[in-house]
Parts: sequence; structure tokens; C-alpha cells
Amino acid sequence: MPTLPHPGMEIDGFRLGEKLHQGAFATIWEVTHPDHPTPMVMKVPIIMDGYDGPTIVGFEVEQMIMPRLSGPHVPRVVGVGDFSVMPYIVTEKIEGGSLLSVFKRAPLPLSDLLEIAAQMVQAVAELHRQHVIHLDLKPENLMQRPVSQKSGGVTVLIDFGLSRHDQLPDLLAEEFSIPMGTFPYIAPEQYLRCRDDLRSDLFALGAMIYELATGKLPFGMPQKLKGVRKRLWRDPVPPRALRPEVPEWLQEIILRALEVDPMRRYQTAAQMAFDLAHPLQIKLTPRAMKIRPDSLLTVFHRWRVMRKIRRFATPVSVALQLASVPIICVAVDLSPEGERLAEILCGSVQRMLMTQPDARIACVNVLKTARIGIDQATDEAGNNLHVVRLVALRAWAAGIDLPEDRLTFAVLEGPDPGPVIIDYATANHVSHIVLGAGGHSTARRYLGSVSTQVVAEAHCSVTVIRVPERREGVAQA
Repeated sequence: MPTLPHPGMEIDGFRLGEKLHQGAFATIWEVTHPDHPTPMVMKVPIIMDGYDGPTIVGFEVEQMIMPRLSGPHVPRVVGVGDFSVMPYIVTEKIEGGSLLSVFKRAPLPLSDLLEIAAQMVQAVAELHRQHVIHLDLKPENLMQRPVSQKSGGVTVLIDFGLSRHDQLPDLLAEEFSIPMGTFPYIAPEQYLRCRDDLRSDLFALGAMIYELATGKLPFGMPQKLKGVRKRLWRDPVPPRALRPEVPEWLQEIILRALEVDPMRRYQTAAQMAFDLAHPLQIKLTPRAMKIRPDSLLTVFHRWRVMRKIRRFATPVSVALQLASVPIICVAVDLSPEGERLAEILCGSVQRMLMTQPDARIACVNVLKTARIGIDQATDEAGNNLHVVRLVALRAWAAGIDLPEDRLTFAVLEGPDPGPVIIDYATANHVSHIVLGAGGHSTARRYLGSVSTQVVAEAHCSVTVIRVPERREGVAQA
């Protein structure tokens, strides 16, 4: 069974104290360590016995990104633990609490609103400078450091489980195709499954500043994705229609951030921060003077255009960066009878890296859903199979000499491994697939059929590795 956190538990020198928060996907604990006297908290994902793929992958993303961040706008990471015992992230404790209580008091006085808005935008600007798009900005994910004599309050961003690092693999996009984010704040391009546009965070900032100014959410509280889709053609009620004392320049900032097309928004958080700090220099457009939403005729014309759109243009630098990374997908058999084949597969990948040193290796394993149901996702010892396979994949790749940002792991699910591997390769623009084919008995019948199907149907080149016959002494490709 997976190790569960509890008061008094000790792991890697950290001793758990009081549980501070119970969320849907993680628990937060107060922890102490003899080598770290400052107050700390430990975040532990909630992994049940069923399918917890998004929770597991999201926590992996957080473990990849958070240690790379620095500065006052992010929590300082003290330690991380992998899935072999109990996954966790230990960070400094932010004593000021979240901004959710502040948002519950909205609408705020303009002076308070502008101070908080400036702090939020500054935090996001600093995050973007470190190549990270948050993609889940909301009041609960904004903390506030206590005001000190040297400086005012500082907004701290937390919960990077849905985030995207511009220089790291996007594990969430590799494994899942559904839009992710918090519906009241999600940007239109996120609904269209775009995760590589930093302007998505600017849309969320606009939605939060709107809420602080009016006490209402610009697009309500949709419960389903079809409610999010409407913001591709609907515009919010202008803030000044709900609260006339909102300055025209502030409405200009808010509505510009909430534009449907990212090209019509602020292009950076730094630009948005500059306008908040220099309101007299803002160029006012018809957005600033609006007192009612667009007419039904305007909305109808926009609907005719937007209902056909599949993706907005993303920043060229991001697109070029993603396109420049060759991807090799390696499908690994983790069964006992495939142990020798897995060793040969690892050696083959190492040789490929000698001729393709810039390649990124995506290690995958397929969990056959025909063998297990959603209520049977554990092994005989009660361990979560998704976690077990993930740990085994990492152990298999220990011999591959690549930095962490070029080596990724995914446990896929499906009744037939062949189509699952092909779909993964297609969705992630894989340029080459490497997989094994069995030699004899059950392994040959199982793996042989998979390799044959992948060779026949994949839209990229495929290398099939076999266990060599003893008398040959060399592998057959």
C-alpha cells in the first residue's frame, strides 16, 4: 500500500506536524527538520487505489519546475521526495496566507485594488522571466508575504501542477488532451488546448483584477467546458457598468487583458505592470469608454468566426524552441520476461544518442486496461500500478546519460498497446519510435504483434529491437 502521511511521521529527516490543509488533490503539513530552523510545509499528493494519472503527472511537473525557480515571488524549495516511498515537496512556509480572503471582500477600494493588482502582475512577470507559464492563476494560488519595514507586501505564486516550463518537456500535454485550468479564469486558448502561450496568464490576471474591481467574475462560474467555450465570442459586462467609479484607464487595462485573441492583449506581464504604475501614460481606446457589452449582432458575427477556430497563433520563439527538439519515443516492456529485452533496448538508445546528441527521450509503458478495471488498479500488494510502472521506468532509464529536462516518463493506458503507442507518437510529434519484439513463447506473440502494427501504421520511422540468439551474439533490427 502507498505510504500515507500522518502526524509524527518522519521521512528523509522531515517530521510531520499538524495537517494545515486538505485539498482535492493534495494535503499540506507543517514539518520540521533539525538542519532547517525556518518554518516549513510539506505538500503530499493524494493518490488513491484507482486511476490517479493527472494527480501523479501534475505532481511530477511541480517537482520538475519548483526547484528551478527563485526569488521572493515563489516559495523556496527545501526538499523533494520521489514516488518510491512517498512523493512530497517541502517549501518555506508563507506566513501571510492566501489572497482568497481578500477576494471575498471585493469590490475593494481603488487604492487597495491597485496595490494588490500591481503585486500580482509583478509576480507573474518574474515567473515568466524564469521561462514558466503558470496556467492556473486564481486567488487560492496567490499567497501574500507579510508586510515588512523594508518592503510592502509581496505576492507569492503557488501550485505549479498545471504549469509549463518553456525549456522543459510538457508532461501534461504529452499524456492528456483535455483542457486544464480553473474555469472562471481559464483563457480561450487554454480551452483550445494551447499550453505554450504566456498570454494565457495575462487573461487570468485580467479576470482577477475585474473581480477585485467589481466583486463579480467576468464570465460567471461555469461548471462545464461548454460554458468556457462561450468566451470565444462573448465579452464581459464592462467594469464601469457595474461600478462607475472605476477609472477609464483601469477598465482599459482589464478589458485589454481579457481580449479573446492573444494578439490583442498585453504581450507581456511587464507591459501590464508598467501601465498599472503609469496610468496617465495609458492610451485609451473605445474599450475604456464602454458601458455595456457588445450588441447581439456583433456577438453573432464573432460567433460565426470563432466557432471554426482551432488555435490562435503562439509566440514564434516558443514555437521554434519546441520544434527544434527531436523526440525519440522508447516503448519499454517492464514484465519479468521482458527484462533482457529492456536491457538491450537501453543500450540501443545510448548508441542512438551518440549520433543524435540533441534528442529528447520519451520513455513510455502501456498499462493494458483489458487486464484491469478502474477498481483494480493495484497489484497484489496493494500498490498503485501507475506509480509502480512510473518508478520502474525511471529505474530502467538510470543508465541513459541525459539531463532531467531531456528525459521524460509516461505510463499510458489502453486495451491494445499498438494504437496507444501510435497515438502518443502522433500527438507529441515524435520523429522516431524504438520498441522491442519478443523472441519466443507468450512474449513473442504479445510484443511481436505490437511491433508489427507500429511499423505498419506509425507516421514516423520505427526501430524494432529483438533479443539476439545465443549463437549470433548480435541484435537483429
